[in-house]
Amino acid sequence: MDTHTLSLLNDLFQEVQQKQDWKAGLDTLFISMRGSFVFDNVAIYLEDPLTKGLDVAYARAMGRGKNAEADAAWGESLANEVISTGNIVMKEPQSGSTHPNRLALAHLIGFPLYIGARLSGALVVIRFGGPEYSKLHIQIASLQAFWVAALIERRDLQEARSELDSVQRQMRLQDDFVSTISHELRTPLGFIKGYSTSLLRQDTTWDEETTHEFLNIIDEEADRLTRLIEDMLESARLQSKTLQFKFSPVRIDALLRDVATRINTHHPELKITFDLEPLPPIHGDGMRLSQVFDNLFSNAIKYAPTSEIVISMSASGDYLRVTFADKGEGIPGDYLPFLFERFYRVPGERTVTGTGLGLYICKQIVMAHHGNIWVESVLGEGTTFIIELPIDPTL
Repeated sequence: MDTHTLSLLNDLFQEVQQKQDWKAGLDTLFISMRGSFVFDNVAIYLEDPLTKGLDVAYARAMGRGKNAEADAAWGESLANEVISTGNIVMKEPQSGSTHPNRLALAHLIGFPLYIGARLSGALVVIRFGGPEYSKLHIQIASLQAFWVAALIERRDLQEARSELDSVQRQMRLQDDFVSTISHELRTPLGFIKGYSTSLLRQDTTWDEETTHEFLNIIDEEADRLTRLIEDMLESARLQSKTLQFKFSPVRIDALLRDVATRINTHHPELKITFDLEPLPPIHGDGMRLSQVFDNLFSNAIKYAPTSEIVISMSASGDYLRVTFADKGEGIPGDYLPFLFERFYRVPGERTVTGTGLGLYICKQIVMAHHGNIWVESVLGEGTTFIIELPIDPTL
């Protein structure tokens, strides 16, 4: 092999290596090398680790076999033979064979693909109508098979690394959750225990006003503890798809006003502005949707305590759109993709109590209504949560 050919191969392999998508790398490899080794069809078969059957992972028609039937064009039987023997297998028409249809004269050659030192598939190359494969052709195709295996192995490693990163992130979130929930549970329990113990003391007499204050604190902290436990149980049911929904016609504008009235009872200083279009009811679970709106109000009160909350509702195609907007500090863009993950809390927000379950519950409930929820935020300008729910034209 001369210096010029080596230089061309080096440039080609570098170009293939730089492709982020493995199939784009294969396209580049086969198209570029077809000048040195002419073929019509190419197919990659990979063994399914569970069924041990062969699946087509990649196939490309580049010449005269573009419209051929699968059995003739892609060489599945040859791929099975390559897998069973672990060797290069070549099948060509009988010497001297002629046929008016060149697709009937298929020259096939299959190469074993070793991925991670394990025979995992086969590369099949098909040429219609000849000429026969020469020794140089086989060497070039073997080089292609080596690079095919390398690209697939790189894909597998990338997928494994991505999956590992996801598992590790989830484990970190769960560790943070255990730490957070331990603190969140101890706080109300500490108040309940402390004030009830004070009331039970035999050596002290409390006046009626103080007794009433202590009992109010115990009552509020018991409610807080109940909400924490309910959130944990609810998130577990949503994750396991065992939470029951009761669907019926629901007017979202009325639901929003009811939830806002209840929120204002506990937070009279909170300013809520509505911009609601009159829209038909949707098919939904009113109690669960109220829970979504409750969580969004709670979120805004925690992270934008002095901001006005603007709630709007409008039609967007076949969907009803609800937006919750505040003018708080906003959320850094890097954190936005993770806000709806279970246990996730924005780093640095340790002064704000929470379990990281509220927005996860919101998303699961909205998805159960065949809707969508997302967030948009600009630092220093505020945060907007957008919910889209399908409008049922039959209601």
